[in-house]
Amino acid sequence: QVQLVESGGGLVQAGGSLRLSCAASGSISSGNLMHWYRQAPGKQREWVASIGNGGGATYTDSVKGRFTLSRDNAKNTVYLQMSSLKSEDTAVYYCKITTGGRNFWGQGTQVTVSS
Repeated sequence: QVQLVESGGGLVQAGGSLRLSCAASGSISSGNLMHWYRQAPGKQREWVASIGNGGGATYTDSVKGRFTLSRDNAKNTVYLQMSSLKSEDTAVYYCKITTGGRNFWGQGTQVTVSS
């Protein structure tokens, strides 16, 4: 079993920055992938970014150039640095880990961007 704990959400003004963290614990394989998704009110959950052990990150187009995903493999923790935030970034952000062929989700953290 794997547990994920997210933190760092909050209220920020448009143009501001936030950093989300997601710490994984439990039975984690070395070749894992960690991801961020988000779900805005009334919308489906959407993929935001992913990163593997090697550190290469991929992003959805709407956050490219504004969000940076990094990880600390020793701590099994990923960090989503969000800059130039827009009102449309308002959502609950969820962390997911893919390990051993299974997916595990965190509980989510709210990000609210005021315009």
